Amino acid sequence: MKFVDEATIRVVAGKGGDGCLSFRREKYIPKGGPDGGDGGDGGSVYLHVDEGLNTLVDFRHLRLFRAQNGQPGQGKGRNGRQGEDCLIKVPLGTLVYDADIDERMGDLARPAARLLVAQGGFHGLGNTRFKSSTNRAPRKTTPGTAGEARNLRLELQVLADVGLLGLPNAGKSTLIRQVSAARPKVAAYPFTTLHPQLGVVVGEAQDFVIADIPGLIAGAADGAGLGVQFLRHLARTRLLLHLVDIGSADEQEILRAVKTIEQELQRFDQALAGKERWLVLNKADLLDEAAREERKSALTAALSPGLPVYLISALSGAGCQALMAAVAARLAVAKEQNCALAGAAK
Repeated sequence: MKFVDEATIRVVAGKGGDGCLSFRREKYIPKGGPDGGDGGDGGSVYLHVDEGLNTLVDFRHLRLFRAQNGQPGQGKGRNGRQGEDCLIKVPLGTLVYDADIDERMGDLARPAARLLVAQGGFHGLGNTRFKSSTNRAPRKTTPGTAGEARNLRLELQVLADVGLLGLPNAGKSTLIRQVSAARPKVAAYPFTTLHPQLGVVVGEAQDFVIADIPGLIAGAADGAGLGVQFLRHLARTRLLLHLVDIGSADEQEILRAVKTIEQELQRFDQALAGKERWLVLNKADLLDEAAREERKSALTAALSPGLPVYLISALSGAGCQALMAAVAARLAVAKEQNCALAGAAK
């Protein structure tokens, strides 16, 4: 099954125009000499970031992109017109690979970034270029060269400050609806979310972007469920919020759920597993106060020491604002630290 965050396309740059073989022939000037012009360069193919896009869905049906060929040269010293470049719009955060050799060509992670993916062919030379004192009527020209052609694999990694992860139906989509204006689908069955959802959380300290990805299951690192299709989206986040449903399971099942996600992160990418992660215990409204605190204490004791733990109800909103305020404060500190490191490097 293909998802809209990955696509394979073929790009073909334009061929250079051929040089022209021509001689000046006018009344009273029977031997006017060579006047063949050069061809035009072939158009190149570029990928260009369009911040109005957020998926690669447009490439599911349109997979071939061609730049225009250069025009051949003409007589009277007229050069051919250069072929128009082909500009392909892609979302911010697109990784570009040469699909044939599996080599990464670029990472379009900056607004308005542009990447050359296929160079247009060079123009051919007209016979005017080859005239000399010993060869006044050259009949030599050169053809234009072919443009580059490549098969590209595009992968989208969403650019977000905070990533939500957890098992299916942990309440990730409900939380992002509660704290932002994003409106992902919410339903009582697994894998309601089929592609990443982004929401902007407006806070007093600072605004930040939060990403909701499809739920993970055991074996996700090997492709089970929606697997690695979306684990990559967490690579660029600064902070991970690990949501756990504590309202419909006992403590041992909850602990197994947490360990399952931790193991999948470690199997997929050690750097991702090492990112700062907070544990968010959701659906607390299904338990009384004593049971909530008991489960929070039990999980805190059983998990890695120092792992922040928060109790919330994404449905009612209880605890969500306090959680978002803590996230905003943590991101502000991280931003200051990055600025300080950048200044020291200079």
